[in-house]
Amino acid sequence: MTLLQKLSAVALSGVALAFGSVSGASAQALEKLTIVIFAPPSLGALLPPVIKAQKFDEKNGLDIKFEERTPDAYATQFNSGEFKIGGSASLTTLGLADVRGVKVKYLFNLFDFWGAIVTSRDNVKTLKDIEGKELAGARSTTNYQMAEFFLKKQGVDLGKLKVVNTAPPGLVSYAVADRADAVQIWEPAYTLMLAKKPSIRTLDLGIAKTWKDFGGNTLPYLGVGAHADWADANPGAVQKLYTTYKDAVEWVQKNPEEAAPMLAKGAPPEELKAIPTVCGSLREALDSLKADHAYLTAGGVFNEDFIQSWIDLKYQELMRYEMTPHPIEYDMYYSV
Repeated sequence: MTLLQKLSAVALSGVALAFGSVSGASAQALEKLTIVIFAPPSLGALLPPVIKAQKFDEKNGLDIKFEERTPDAYATQFNSGEFKIGGSASLTTLGLADVRGVKVKYLFNLFDFWGAIVTSRDNVKTLKDIEGKELAGARSTTNYQMAEFFLKKQGVDLGKLKVVNTAPPGLVSYAVADRADAVQIWEPAYTLMLAKKPSIRTLDLGIAKTWKDFGGNTLPYLGVGAHADWADANPGAVQKLYTTYKDAVEWVQKNPEEAAPMLAKGAPPEELKAIPTVCGSLREALDSLKADHAYLTAGGVFNEDFIQSWIDLKYQELMRYEMTPHPIEYDMYYSV
């Protein structure tokens, strides 16, 4: 599943706080908002470039200025009240703010939790195999802390892990260079890593099943938060903010190729070229599947004969489609 597909699947999966129905932007002057976000590469930095490029904030009566910060600076400046709105708000960071006496609210969810353990080592086949070995991860991040929960549920003894604490930007390098036995990583770094090293293997954390067995449904991970006093005093702005993000998500879903460079803001040009894009036709999709389908045979999910038979069947359907006159051809050439 690509980054764009994950975004389509989980973005705005939460519901905005009940501030009433969302109305269109009025003809009044744009309401100025400043939102602090994590600097790219990060999930919180994915949608802001889309919002500004497509002017979704202006269309909803807002003029949003996004301020990028490192995770530590984000937490400090948001908790202090220097920024009233945070666009990289995780439930963990908001919970810590509340413990420290800072009254905050989780306005709406953008991404459900997803993270992965990846490895290139032959002696690491399962999650249990990382016991006694080096696991590179960003220990202070919400994603790593949540990954530990799922590792424990999968029977991994956390006390036997040799965790190599690494800043999030360095996780891709650790995985690509095989500098640790395994790496805990998440989006958008996961997609960039696969573009550089497609052969790396992903160990299943069993997130969906584990969380369902635990009694949960969706697992909110990151969204937009705000100081409670600001949210209570500005319900109209919260409505507009929710609609702005919703418009951005819907545009990305409809225009994935145009959105890809915006979502990968800050990535080098060679990485942008490596990010997978949507096939433009059935023939292109079948050609791509024929050339690369090892991921479907991994673990015995499908066998080679099944995949080749399916491709052959679809090529037959494709030939029929391509050889059949289109109705518009009659309109254009019937009189010739």
